[in-house]
Parts: sequence; structure tokens; C-alpha cells
Amino acid sequence: MNRPLYLLPSRRQMVLALATVGMLPVAARRVGAMQMAQSAPVRVVVELFTSQGCSACPPADRLLGKLCQMPGVLGVSYNVDIWDYLGWRDTLARPEFTRRHHLYARAWGQESVYTPQMVVNGRRCPTDKVPEKVRALLRNGDGAEGGLRVPLRLHRREKALRIEVGAAPEPWRDVNATLWLVTIKRHHRQRIRRGENAGREIVYHHVARSIAPAGMWHGEAMELALPHEHVMGEESDLCVALLQLQGHGPIMGAAAL
Repeated sequence: MNRPLYLLPSRRQMVLALATVGMLPVAARRVGAMQMAQSAPVRVVVELFTSQGCSACPPADRLLGKLCQMPGVLGVSYNVDIWDYLGWRDTLARPEFTRRHHLYARAWGQESVYTPQMVVNGRRCPTDKVPEKVRALLRNGDGAEGGLRVPLRLHRREKALRIEVGAAPEPWRDVNATLWLVTIKRHHRQRIRRGENAGREIVYHHVARSIAPAGMWHGEAMELALPHEHVMGEESDLCVALLQLQGHGPIMGAAAL
């Protein structure tokens, strides 16, 4: 399904108290495992734009669930509201997710968006090619084209959520990248009562509940600390950090907590 490109105004971002946060280049530091919860290593990020009002989406929703079970793969499901007018208002959609979908399309020179659409490490990928692309990246590592090349670590220490970003490898110096924070609910089961999926019960995996920029990165190692209680909401049980060139370009690093 597709429709013409448009941009929605962003919904109020989650409260991050960024005005009080310090963000400075730092040297790598070792923190004892007993003092913090650490992030799992991420090698591939698969983003799915889906909708409860799209009859073509359930197979992609199931595929994302399978990909999320693969070691090193981080899946994120964004429900968008572009099909709400067909008779069912998506209960998981947020305007900021729809905006992210359209900004990807603009970055790729597309005039329209469609669902389901999968993005691998910030790069457009046909849905039927996603498993092949994911396996290639896992097999060839970060050195492969489209791999995650910047070390990124996410951990909780006391009441702070800390994000550590490594220095950029050559030739990625003097770059501009956005550090995004995404909060996620691992699973959500939804009964659809109207629209194209009327009567179906669909299970969504790694469902995004919020997305907000936490800072900018210019190629130097840095550490960012945020108050944990202001980042995680009641609907989320997972936090993801994505380091993305030009805001909606290739993803250079990722971590999940």
C-alpha cells in the first residue's frame, strides 16, 4: 500500500531533561558488571514500518518476530497512522513514527511511502530480501558494507542511563550524526475490530513507544548521561540507542538495554 509523501508535525518528545545533561568526549572506562546493567551487542538493526490497518503487514510482523530471536539482531517495529482513514485507528501509532517513515522516504528520493517496509541499518531493503541481508551482515561483520562501524554501549548505573559512543573510523571523521533513543515494548497482542484486518488478532514484536533525539555526534568519542526514570515509560521495557548519519541516513552504531 502507498500514498503520497507528506510530513506531520512531531508529537511532544519524551522528557529527557537534556538541558541539564553534560555531553563531552571521554576516554573509555571500565565499569564493574555488578554496578550496572549492560547492553547486549548489536550488529544489525531491522526497522519495520507497519500498520494495524494494512492487510499486507501481518507476515512482515511475524518475520520481524523471528529476526528479533537471532543473536546480534535488534528489531524495532514502528506503527504508523497513514491508513487510519480506512476504518481502524492504529492503537500503537504515533505521529513521530509516521514522520520518521516519511523522512526516510525523502532521504531516498521517494515520493511516497508504503507498508510494510523494512529498513536494515538505516538502508532501504525489499522485505523479501531482508533475511538474506541480515545473514550477510552477521556473517561478514561490521566490516561489511552497511555494517555498524562505531562502538556504542548503553548501560544503567545507579539512577542514570549512560550512553558511550566510540570514535569514528576512517573515513567517517568530521561527520554529523544524531543519537536517537527509542523505548520499546517487547510484545503486544492486539485484536483488530475494523478495517482491512477486521477480526484478526495480531502479535507485534519490539514495538516502539517513543523516539527522541538525545544529542549530536561529530566523530569523537563521547559519553551521555540521562536520568533513567525520565527515559523509560510505563509502556516500555527496553531502551535502544541508534547512531544515525544525517538523522535518517545509515545507522553507524546501536545498542539495547
